[in-house]
Amino acid sequence: MKVIKSIAIPDDSALTVELIVNSIQDKKGKDIISLNLTQIPEAVADYFIICNADSTTHVRTIIDNVEQELSKVDGIYDIHIEGRNNGEWALADIGDIVVHVFQTETREFYQLEDLWNDANIKTYENN
Repeated sequence: MKVIKSIAIPDDSALTVELIVNSIQDKKGKDIISLNLTQIPEAVADYFIICNADSTTHVRTIIDNVEQELSKVDGIYDIHIEGRNNGEWALADIGDIVVHVFQTETREFYQLEDLWNDANIKTYENN
């Protein structure tokens, strides 16, 4: 177990979600939500975390910070990043958690959270 920003991270997805949300908030991600998909058998992950960014640079900054913070956690070895170069929509796939960072217009277009409206959704404060 390793302590990051005063959060002990064991093999617990819910705590890893909180670490990811904190790393998004640190870089001023907006309209952050987490979707708990554990009760949905056809879901591709246990959790989705979704947020907005203001620009291509902001998308990259947020996804880079998520990757950096997760790389500090013991037990998380495989972090796969997609869309970093495009900057409209980037995601970090760490197996049971997938982080989606959208530019606002792109998020509004895809409405990913509406596809999983039967999930337990938690909203977070903007910093």
